Amino acid sequence: MPKSTLQAALASSILAGETAPEQIAARCGRTLGRQWRWLRSLAQRYVRRFEHQVRPRRRDVVQFLRDDKGFQRAYREYAGELWVAEWIAEEQRMQPVAAARAWNIPPIESAGELANWLQLDAGELEWFADLKGLESIRGNARLRHYHYRVLAKKLGRIRLIEVPKPRLKEIQRQILSEILHQIPPHPAAHGFVKGRSIRTFVAPHVGRRVVLKMDLEDFFPSLSGARIQAFFRAAGYPETVADLLGGICTNAPPREIWRELGPEIGPIQLREARSLYSRPHLPQGAPTSPALANICSHRLDCRLRGLARSAGVEYTRYADDLAFSGGEAFERCVDRFASQTAAVLLEEGYSVHHRKTRILRQGVRQHLAGLVANQRINVVRADFDRLKATLNNCLHYGPDSQNREAHRSFRSHLQGRIEFVKMVNPAKGLRLREMFDQIQW
Repeated sequence: MPKSTLQAALASSILAGETAPEQIAARCGRTLGRQWRWLRSLAQRYVRRFEHQVRPRRRDVVQFLRDDKGFQRAYREYAGELWVAEWIAEEQRMQPVAAARAWNIPPIESAGELANWLQLDAGELEWFADLKGLESIRGNARLRHYHYRVLAKKLGRIRLIEVPKPRLKEIQRQILSEILHQIPPHPAAHGFVKGRSIRTFVAPHVGRRVVLKMDLEDFFPSLSGARIQAFFRAAGYPETVADLLGGICTNAPPREIWRELGPEIGPIQLREARSLYSRPHLPQGAPTSPALANICSHRLDCRLRGLARSAGVEYTRYADDLAFSGGEAFERCVDRFASQTAAVLLEEGYSVHHRKTRILRQGVRQHLAGLVANQRINVVRADFDRLKATLNNCLHYGPDSQNREAHRSFRSHLQGRIEFVKMVNPAKGLRLREMFDQIQW
């Protein structure tokens, strides 16, 4: 029998049910019509190979069999006697990892069930998941799933905003509310988490002797489509369903968008951006991306929290902003700690924006995510003074004279800024609100 056929049959047997070595060996014996002695050791090697990973893909199991020396030796020795007596189909059922068994997520065990759950037909599901990557080659903007906007960041880098069109956004919101919001976030994660905010992110670091501030580079696009699909498999979804869910939540933009950039974008920055965004990734602008980014960063948060505790340090994360703080002992080892943190980030698939790394001692303004944390949480004085001056000018010269950035709703813009100050410092926010209420709109 051809080796490839035998490998495919054994892969189906291995993935057909429970993952204990004895059960795997028994199913493989059914497939081959005989309980060969070498099957038990093969099953044990398989379990050791994948026990610390999410549910493997079928192709990964086939590759394991191709590389396994024990299987190759058995095939050479018994090639004339090996044949497929019974083809055991892989079961399409929920198989969550241990940590995911308590998650209250909807069981979806086939592509048909997923289509029904999303109220789509099979063709629409395939269209929105776009597993063939057609979005990246669509020249007609009307056929695309996303609207695109390229922004030039500081230090010469590029950020791509990818906003899903209404129907896809509606589908993503259903996935967000019924699946992603059912998964408990890590205690250190404060961005995009209900009940947590920029204030809770900064609070543990108030009044500390030294604060280490680090920034992740290209946070959303660094999370690949393969990583998102792996999460859905870990949640228990069969490979077909996990791939479709991952496809709906990720994107690779069309090449044409890079041709529309102005001369302010240099060729080196353009080449780097095209390389970064060319593969499927979490789109910045999709409703599912923040929650998925937090979920995929859970192991990173666990490792960094453990590292911080070993050094007697507090750790919090707000999206791509990392903050660590401690006392005299931390001050003595903060440089070495920053290097260890960067190594952990690299191992987890992230990179540090080294130009934004800051060691902030008590003698300087300790600011995190736009807030000051030296003695108490407060807004930056210069930002407060500018907003107060703007409101004062609106009172004397009218609001139209101050809308220099041409906001569509300057009133809403000012209200949002005032509410931010009020959240951080209620007394200051109340004074600004009193000024705002006196403006003639």
